[in-house]
Formats: sequence, C-alpha cells, structure tokens
Amino acid sequence: MSSQQLGALDVFRSTVEVMLGDGVLTREEKRLIIKLASALSLAPEEPAYIYECIQSGEGSRSGEPVSPENMRIIYTKVFEVAIVNASLSRDEFRVMANLRSQFDIDDELHEEIEHELREMMKEKYGDKAMIDTLMDTLRDSVGLVGDLFDTFRKKSPEGDER
Repeated sequence: MSSQQLGALDVFRSTVEVMLGDGVLTREEKRLIIKLASALSLAPEEPAYIYECIQSGEGSRSGEPVSPENMRIIYTKVFEVAIVNASLSRDEFRVMANLRSQFDIDDELHEEIEHELREMMKEKYGDKAMIDTLMDTLRDSVGLVGDLFDTFRKKSPEGDER
C-alpha cells in the first residue's frame, strides 16, 4: 500500500477526471462514482464542489486523509459495484486501474481482494449461473485491470502534485 498521504477529495477528483477523459459519463461510471463518494465518506456537497473545480480548472482541497487500511476497503467496495454489473466496460476498468494506481495496490493484494469478492459473491448469490458470470468477470478483470494499472504506473502526469 502507498505511504503517500492522499486526501479523499484528491482521490475523488482524480477518478472523476479519468471518467470525464472521454467526454462521456456512462451510467456505470455514475454508479462507481456514487459508490466512491460514499466509500470516501464525502459530505453531500463535496462531489459537486469537485466537479465545479474540474470544470473551472481550479485547484481543490485535498480532503480528509485516506489511511492505507481504508484504501483497501474503498477499492474493494468500488470493485464490488463494478463486477456486479457482470459486463465491465473499458471505462470501468480504467476507473479501477486509476484507483489501484492511486492506492498503490499491487498484483498480490488485487488477487487477495478478488478472492474475497469471489467468496462474498458465493454467499450473496445462490444462483449458480449468476455466480459463474460474476466469477468469469472477475477472472477477466485481473488481466485487464493489471494491464491498465501498468499503463497508469508508466505515465507520469505533468503537474501532478500528489
């Protein structure tokens, strides 16, 4: 996990910027960003504040620090919302790769989280077909999120002050 100090609003802003990168905010991306705001415990007005800052090109507050323990929890919660969709889009994979990069989640930890989600899905959904679909989605996600994570890691964003 990352030893860098990330603020909740920094995480939220970076993720929204990734989502808006293609100029379209899909329904799936909206679900992820709502879950992210909740997992980060943002105040009701903070998502709008971040969106306004992005639109105007202004800087924003960092927000409350996100602990390494919470990084893992937040990543898991957002990943769960993404896989329940059962057909992840490239946009959703980019969001997950961005979070993984921000939280410095390596392959080993990602696989551990994936295993936990598998077990949780087995308990949550009794329908074997549903479980098989979700498990296939999870299996596919490991490679794609890993590849996208590597891409994020290789990029060095200009002007990034994190």
